[in-house]
Amino acid sequence: MNDVTAAPGDEPFVVVEDLTVRFPTADGLVNAVTGLSYSVEMGKTLGVVGESGSGKSVSNMAILGLHDPRRTQIDGSIRVGGTEIVGLSRRQLQRIRGNDVAMIFQDALAALHPFHRVGRQIGESYGAHHPSASKRDARRRAIEMLDRVGIPQPDRRVDDYPHQFSGGMRQRAMIAMALVNDPKVLIADEPTTALDVTVQAQILDLLQDLQRDFGSAIIMITHDLGVIAEMADDVLVMYAGRAVEYGTCKTILSEPRMPYTWGLLESVPDLDSDPTAQLLSIPGLPPSMLAPPSGCPFHPRCRYTDEVAGELCVRELPVLDTVGDGHLSRCHLGEKAAGLAEAGRREELT
Repeated sequence: MNDVTAAPGDEPFVVVEDLTVRFPTADGLVNAVTGLSYSVEMGKTLGVVGESGSGKSVSNMAILGLHDPRRTQIDGSIRVGGTEIVGLSRRQLQRIRGNDVAMIFQDALAALHPFHRVGRQIGESYGAHHPSASKRDARRRAIEMLDRVGIPQPDRRVDDYPHQFSGGMRQRAMIAMALVNDPKVLIADEPTTALDVTVQAQILDLLQDLQRDFGSAIIMITHDLGVIAEMADDVLVMYAGRAVEYGTCKTILSEPRMPYTWGLLESVPDLDSDPTAQLLSIPGLPPSMLAPPSGCPFHPRCRYTDEVAGELCVRELPVLDTVGDGHLSRCHLGEKAAGLAEAGRREELT
């Protein structure tokens, strides 16, 4: 099985099939995303995890059509509400962007224009999809959304500039802008980065509340497995531009079958562990996408390649195969993975 897809029946609202994104550069072709497939149903949250450079943001920016077609090679299929996104014109994408799918960007201070008032920026997003709305209507909608995301005194703060907001308030304003047109899918790219723990929890609670109210789907891009445990229904693990594991949140966190996923979980501090113990980390660095490794892209950093005969990890790319009910893994270890994972857990407890 090579795809992460939904069960037969009504098609999920977002369906990505065999997506490949490449960037031609002076140094060569950057293979940012290769053969990626997944789907997201309405009312569900998909967590996308992986190290920096794994292709998380690149793949989801493709859903919004944010890549410059003159500088990007995109193949495969992206369907949003049954509409094929790949190949649409800029004008056609603008009808979908913000209306059907919206994005909360990682750095709210950079994403918000410093020279324009927050309310005006939210109002412009509303007016782009409601051309008959007056400036008064747009301002009223901006105040309504600021109040909805928990900004105090929204009728006054609507006229503030981004620098007058705290980090947490700027993130809330970004969420208000993303939700101003009631999109069916919300892509959240590291929405809690650079926020303190208390504010992080407030933002995650807000997203869950809004999802319940609007019934929207959420794609949560993050490197924080704590966020995934809190938010996600399903989890897609990416490495070197490919899907390497997929399953329910419970399955991925408790029964991972891919050594890269083991490494991500082992690097998370455990409150029940020895406080003097050194944190574990994945050895080495993510590969260059200009010249990715042969075979399994994780093999240069994997400590289990000796468990596979014939240097298969070096020679052949493993397929994303079924290892359990709705659980997929891209690894040559096969059935050995379960035993090695269990042995690793026993070793941690002793």
